[in-house]
Amino acid sequence: MSTYCDIAPTHEWHGPYHANEYGFPLTSDADLFERLVLEINQAGLSWLTILKKREAFRKAYDGFDPEIVARYKARDRKRLLNDPGIIRNRLKVDAAIANAQKILELRKSHGGFHAWLKAHHPLTKEEWVKLFKQTFRFTGGEIVGEFLMSIGYLPGAHETTCPVYRKIVKLKPAWLLNTKGTKNTKNTKQ
Repeated sequence: MSTYCDIAPTHEWHGPYHANEYGFPLTSDADLFERLVLEINQAGLSWLTILKKREAFRKAYDGFDPEIVARYKARDRKRLLNDPGIIRNRLKVDAAIANAQKILELRKSHGGFHAWLKAHHPLTKEEWVKLFKQTFRFTGGEIVGEFLMSIGYLPGAHETTCPVYRKIVKLKPAWLLNTKGTKNTKNTKQ
């Protein structure tokens, strides 16, 4: 069976994401929020669709600035639902706005999204899913697992034989520093 590490490197869209982003630790609220919004929007679709629409998402969601998105009102929702460059799904749009508001709350309670993640690490995937469901909207098991794998909190983004794996290990991702009953899950990107 082919893995993302097998098919992505030579692909026009997957290649750069696989080599420079997938599994690499993220710390800024905007970067984490972007990845969460993109993972939520992938639900029911291919990752290739999301990668192709990524720039349109950035523009539509004001560079994924949580402070701006958290203030979106009905006019902004309507604009997003009419934007052919992004995924026009009311539940996903509403989740992005609600999750931006939650990130602002996390800034007050923990200092930011990344600090909140660090405060709860290490957790098993099941514990993470439960925590995300209590905290954020539109965050089921697959979305949470891929989100955490893509930002370096769960292992499995790359095969251990993949050259990118060695780059990521040098960055000391959270999954490498301390794991709590977390299996080396396989990525499902494709």
